[in-house]
Amino acid sequence: MNRNIVVVLGVILLVAAWFFVSPLFIDKTVDEDFDFITADGQVDMKAVMAMSLDKRLAMMPDIMDAAASAPDRPASETMPADAPQVIAEGQFIDADAIHKGSGQATLYAVRDGQHVIRFEDFRTTNGPALVVYLAKHPAPTEARHVKDGGYLELGKLKGNVGNQNYAVPAGTNISEYNSVV
Repeated sequence: MNRNIVVVLGVILLVAAWFFVSPLFIDKTVDEDFDFITADGQVDMKAVMAMSLDKRLAMMPDIMDAAASAPDRPASETMPADAPQVIAEGQFIDADAIHKGSGQATLYAVRDGQHVIRFEDFRTTNGPALVVYLAKHPAPTEARHVKDGGYLELGKLKGNVGNQNYAVPAGTNISEYNSVV
């Protein structure tokens, strides 16, 4: 009887250890594209220039194909109304010795009043149950800054490495939030 209890407890301990410790040694890489072609078929150069140089070089054939198939027309001084517009951007920082992070977060206004947050060259310490938040606190360094100050959950972190996009729920007053956590 005691042996069975020890085996069951051992299995439970191993499963728990794997859940909490394995993410520290395993990276999950995500590489989502950002829509760089506007609704009228034009290349959104601001979005392209926000990409890393390696990504721009890799996408060059797609960009050139889009440009070659676009109709000729005179240049316009104004951007199309529905082209993504950069609202805010900032760099990820380490929260403490355990929770490390780097890369850039950019908030875009996209079509129909929607907003998207894009992580570029993102890297953070992996872990179980990681979540992306918009926080009202301008520079949270502790969990209580996020919790007490107010936050909006955008969803589970898609990967601890790479480029990824997170839609902000419709109707969110984006001016209330000051950081991405």
